[in-house]
Amino acid sequence: MRRAREIVPTLRERAQKCEDARVLLPENEKLLHETGLFRYHQPRRFGGMELPFVAVVDIVAELARGCPSTAWNVGNLGIHHWILAFYEPETQHEVWDANPDVLIASSIALAAGRGKKVDGGYHVSGRWPFSSGVDNCDWNMLAVTVYGDDGKTAIDWRLCMVPKKDYKIIDTWYAMGMVGTGSKDIEVKEIFVPERRALELTRCRGGLEHPGARLNGGPLFRIPVVASAGHPLSASALGAAEGAFEHVTQSFKTRLGTYTGAKVADFQAVQIKIARARALVDSARYLMRESAIAFDRYAERNAVPDLETKLRLRIQNTLAVAQSREAVETLWSCYGANAIYTRDPLQRFLRDTQAINQHFSFNFDIAGSAFGTVAMGGKYTNPTM
Repeated sequence: MRRAREIVPTLRERAQKCEDARVLLPENEKLLHETGLFRYHQPRRFGGMELPFVAVVDIVAELARGCPSTAWNVGNLGIHHWILAFYEPETQHEVWDANPDVLIASSIALAAGRGKKVDGGYHVSGRWPFSSGVDNCDWNMLAVTVYGDDGKTAIDWRLCMVPKKDYKIIDTWYAMGMVGTGSKDIEVKEIFVPERRALELTRCRGGLEHPGARLNGGPLFRIPVVASAGHPLSASALGAAEGAFEHVTQSFKTRLGTYTGAKVADFQAVQIKIARARALVDSARYLMRESAIAFDRYAERNAVPDLETKLRLRIQNTLAVAQSREAVETLWSCYGANAIYTRDPLQRFLRDTQAINQHFSFNFDIAGSAFGTVAMGGKYTNPTM
């Protein structure tokens, strides 16, 4: 956390350059490697920190105070060190023995990839959106639905490790927010993925059923992958809200009204909005951290949360993202016309939190409907949960 905190001013200074480049800046990547901050969940046996799951919230939120796009890539690329620990030991050694600092991108859109079982592995094709940080990565984890012989019936769900030489990057990333994440499209045409590089997601629903357990049996690697997948990304919204709050309150301490000359900090309406934004950020932080800690607690006692609990933790995290956005919008509403200038970072915090809220993982209606169905005795089917 100290190392993360110390580089926030540098990330803040480079935030506009990161947005202009539309990728994770090479100098930011270098800085993050030097501080080791991509490796918070990498197994200790490969030189990583293997910190508790909640660390992904704390570290990423801290960095997002300076640059939400860079923080998003720390959450997204860093968590792939964790997921790689679920793969066959041979695959872990293949990747990390060559480079323990390796960066791995992903696209978790299961419907975008099609796979067919063949001898020794899978034939895979597809085009995936939103592969964040892909330009900086040597591998990609691509979500694939495997179909039976009829080509219509889904029979398996895999996360396929694919080397950079086997996929094409398509630059579609012209976005209104989170611009510096470089979340471009990926295309694959009829490649072979060996079985050991195709992680069976139904074995990653909690506990030590996954093939990587032969190497990594600690609590961190007992946490369900899909059920907890929102936390590495949600923390960027929380950190953006914190950064926006710091920026606005610091500005208001000295600002005078352009037309009246009155001290802005003396306006009761402004004071109330500042208080509301603070409470929203605090509430979001509590919900996000406590839901992550709950996953840690289950794993520490070698237990797996039931489906209703998994969905409950997911809606808590989803609501925290919405509260983060609302906090920034509240600050925006009292900031005045300065907020429309591109030189002012508040407009970037606003666009970034709004963009994060558009992610499928943070659609409260979808997550809430799933939880409500199960809570009232209905049937919710997601084989990867």
